[in-house]
Amino acid sequence: MKFSVYQISRQGGRERNEDRMGYAYTREAGLFVLADGMGGHPEGAMAAQLALQTFSAYFQKAANPTVKEVPEFLSSATMAAHHQIIRYASEKGMLDTPRTTLVAAVMERNHVHWVHCGDSRLYIVRDGALVTRTRDHSYMEQQAHLGRATQHINRNILFTCLGSPAKPVFDLSGPLQLQQGDRVLLCSDGLWGTVTDEEIVNELSRRTLDQSVPELVEMALKRGGARCDNVTVLAMEWETTEEFRTTRVSTEDIEDGVFASTIQSGVPDPTIEDLDDAAIERSIAEINEAIRRTAEKNA
Repeated sequence: MKFSVYQISRQGGRERNEDRMGYAYTREAGLFVLADGMGGHPEGAMAAQLALQTFSAYFQKAANPTVKEVPEFLSSATMAAHHQIIRYASEKGMLDTPRTTLVAAVMERNHVHWVHCGDSRLYIVRDGALVTRTRDHSYMEQQAHLGRATQHINRNILFTCLGSPAKPVFDLSGPLQLQQGDRVLLCSDGLWGTVTDEEIVNELSRRTLDQSVPELVEMALKRGGARCDNVTVLAMEWETTEEFRTTRVSTEDIEDGVFASTIQSGVPDPTIEDLDDAAIERSIAEINEAIRRTAEKNA
């Protein structure tokens, strides 16, 4: 498995950057995750970080070296991330819960599967054309899909996210077979809020990742102005043959059982322990038990 990856996150005009992103891989599988902590609720950055940690922990356990059932993995990891955020809020006695959007993709066996909740997006571009992109869980996107006017609708109003008291709604997609040169881009709404789909596709198609991604981010920052949202992008090119200044990953020499990740194991809070092997096992067991109890309650 060979891919090139480029990632960038800019704070924009906000007081803090609440976006988080990262990737992990084994010999035969790769995980790419991006989360956008939601403003208007406490500790959005923590919600996003917990989501990434949970996905990384689940991937570390599931990818041996491939994930047997990718849709089931994505579904379980998404719900686990949601429950981790709820648990964090409960342990801290918070009156309101931290919340985050999420988009994640798993690539293996020359295919990609993905999941998303909220309005962080995934784009797949091939030969200068948009193959697909995720559809936001927002009222504006919902009305646009029905062919109704959307000028009066605030694009930031979502009907689902991770960390909300309500059970999250999320969409699973794929598998889609990857071809050499395909580009997969994950981004927060700070990018697509001011940069059009056509511009994203055009820029990704005509330049290398280390040129196109920073250009897209600068475009978003400039158009967003003094109060621009956080802008975060994680982009990957599959089986690239080009030589350029991105991180190039080849897993051919990685031994079975080896796991690599750019996702922090710890969180920026001294009350939360790092997720070492024992903590991962406890966390996953607790999450699965919480999911089981929730399922029995809703049955």
